[in-house]
Amino acid sequence: MGVAVGDRLREERARLGLNQEAFAQLGGITRNTQGSYEKGERNADSVYLCAVAKAGVDVLYVLTGARLLRAVEGLGEAEEQLIRQFRTLSDYDQKAVHRIVDAMSEVTRLSAVAK
Repeated sequence: MGVAVGDRLREERARLGLNQEAFAQLGGITRNTQGSYEKGERNADSVYLCAVAKAGVDVLYVLTGARLLRAVEGLGEAEEQLIRQFRTLSDYDQKAVHRIVDAMSEVTRLSAVAK
């Protein structure tokens, strides 16, 4: 894991708004180990990477510098941000977002039909 990987890991942690201690807990490691990952002194293992991926980290980006959603789905930055934020919501809140978007989509559809 080079310095660039550590920098991207730190960037993802900051994007999620977490300090090293909280982020380390998500990954099942100590704050000191998190710091060594971010400095490029140690390599993260697959257990850690899977754990932080579940918390919303784009592991492909951390490892390669290429954003997963953008690369796979051709999403723009704003769309990618919405998806990342959506994935951090509880199931209840995700269902509420679906209801809101469905209602907005229906209004748009009816407006287009009325024209």
